[in-house]
Amino acid sequence: MEKRRILIVDDEAGVTRMLKLFLEATQAYEVRTENHGSRAVAAVREFRPHLVLLDVVMPDMDGATVAAEIGADPRLKDTPVVFLTALVTGKEAGGSGRNIGGRPFIAKPADPDRIVELIEKHAKN
Repeated sequence: MEKRRILIVDDEAGVTRMLKLFLEATQAYEVRTENHGSRAVAAVREFRPHLVLLDVVMPDMDGATVAAEIGADPRLKDTPVVFLTALVTGKEAGGSGRNIGGRPFIAKPADPDRIVELIEKHAKN
């Protein structure tokens, strides 16, 4: 079975490294990381992920701008994006069904099992 490709974009290298290690340990995912929002769209074009985990607040290009650029590209527009954010706590986020700009999100620090749940729910086949 083909592994799902996941792109993690977060300016904090520790976050991307931890999530990459966790997801790869499941043996269900091929994971790439990007620590610069300004390079995220190029990474999506090259890697063609089944899903992008995207930080909202980054210094060089914020997640909303990255998501808008992905959505504006006809070849990428169907790529699911799940936001990662420290702006809302897990307690504030509550249950599932919440979104930012019409996209699902998960609060940081993110529970790895919850991330897998969101990937399985939102990744394109």
